[in-house]
Amino acid sequence: MDSSAIARLLSLSLPEVHAECDSVAELSDSALLARIASDDREALGLLFHRYANLARSIGRRVLRDEAEAEDLVQDLFMLIQRRCSIFDSSKSSARSWLVHMAYQRAIDRRRYLATRHFYAAAGIEGRAERLVGKPTAEQDYSPEAVFGRNGLTKVLEALSEDQRETLRLHFFEGYTLAEIGTKLGQPIGNVRHHYYRALEKLRKQIFGRNVRGS
Repeated sequence: MDSSAIARLLSLSLPEVHAECDSVAELSDSALLARIASDDREALGLLFHRYANLARSIGRRVLRDEAEAEDLVQDLFMLIQRRCSIFDSSKSSARSWLVHMAYQRAIDRRRYLATRHFYAAAGIEGRAERLVGKPTAEQDYSPEAVFGRNGLTKVLEALSEDQRETLRLHFFEGYTLAEIGTKLGQPIGNVRHHYYRALEKLRKQIFGRNVRGS
C-alpha cells in the first residue's frame, strides 16, 4: 500500500469505514494489527479511528504545533502499516506499542524542528524542552538511568498501588485522567489526587538524589 492510498484511507469518515468493514469492527487492537500485516485496508482504517485522537493529542503535547500534530498522525499510521508485523503481544499491549511509537516519532520530529530553529520565533522551545527533556546523544532519561535499577524499585515502592497504576496508565498507556477514573472505577478527583501525589513523591526522590550527588 503506497502513501497516497494510506492518505486516502485516513481521510475516510468513521461511518464509511464501518460500512466497508462491519465484520472486523469488533476485533481487538492486536487482531487488527495482524490483519494490517496482511495488507488489510479496512483494519488500518479502524485502528486509525480508534487512536487518531490519542496520537494527535501526543503530537500537540510534544510538538506544540497543530499542523505538525496532524502530520504526526499520518506519519504514525504509515509507520504502523510498515512495522505492524514486528508487534509482539507477549511484550506489551497494542495500545502501549502505539503510544510508544507516537511519542518516539513526536520527539524525533521535535528534535529535527529544533535544529531548524522552528521554535525560535514562537519562543516555545524552552517549554518543549521542559516537557520532554533537552535531547542530547549522550543523555539517557530512562527511569533506570535516572535512579539505577535498585533505586527505581525503591521509588516505585514509595508509591501506593493506585498511584503506580495511575502513572502507568497515563504515561505508558496514554489514558487521560478522566479515562483512568472510568477504568479504575474511581471519581476523577481521586485520580487527580493519586496523580499529583505520585508526581510529588517522584520529584522529592529526584531532587533528593541530586542534592546527595552534588
